[in-house]
Amino acid sequence: MWDQILRYLYLKKKDPNAPVNTNVKLMHGMNRISIMVFLFAILLMIFRAIFK
Repeated sequence: MWDQILRYLYLKKKDPNAPVNTNVKLMHGMNRISIMVFLFAILLMIFRAIFK
């Protein structure tokens, strides 16, 4: 699980043996977007808690 998250955040190289097709690319793209939005929301909540 952590390996996949690190790949989504571009912190780890892609697996060269992983299957590549359109559905997998779209799924990984949506997962990447959702992780980025989640991290942004967490940072925003921390920022508001500190400066309020």
